[in-house]
Amino acid sequence: MKLLVLDRDGVINEDSPDYIKSPEEWQALPGSLEAISDLYRAGWNIVVASNQSAVGRGMITVEVLNHIHAKMHRAVANAGGHIDAVFFCPHDPGDGCDCRKPKPGLLYEISRRYHVQPMQLIMVGDSRRDLESVAALDGLPILVRTGKGASTEAAGSLPPNTLVFNNLAAVAAFLLAREGEKG
Repeated sequence: MKLLVLDRDGVINEDSPDYIKSPEEWQALPGSLEAISDLYRAGWNIVVASNQSAVGRGMITVEVLNHIHAKMHRAVANAGGHIDAVFFCPHDPGDGCDCRKPKPGLLYEISRRYHVQPMQLIMVGDSRRDLESVAALDGLPILVRTGKGASTEAAGSLPPNTLVFNNLAAVAAFLLAREGEKG
């Protein structure tokens, strides 16, 4: 199974220091919807794994989060793609849960649900905690320079074997080219 895990904010859509609190605030990054579509058409399963502490902080409800995700699903579908599932941690950072990245709880759940060994996971993120969550499972961390990615790269100390690309479109092009070499 070809499975790609994406962080949401800063990878698929614009990030905001004030959180994405409504469907209107959710705006796709240039090229991200097309990248998901290209991967989907090539047989990839796309899953989102996202920390959504705005829920735990009482800034939005799960119902509003579902409306935001519905907008994302529609936008991806309109571009010819599909997101299989969205896994999210709704907890406040102080809750001490196992699902908040950089802890790998969400990724363990994804690997179980999709019957994939944790070390086979590939995750694209824009923050160190995204990369650390997949690196903890010996999966492949991929950093994009969108969102917080450029500052994450500049800060250094990325997990070993981290690949770095300008954006999700460049990641898709790399994965599809690599797949073509194997075929």
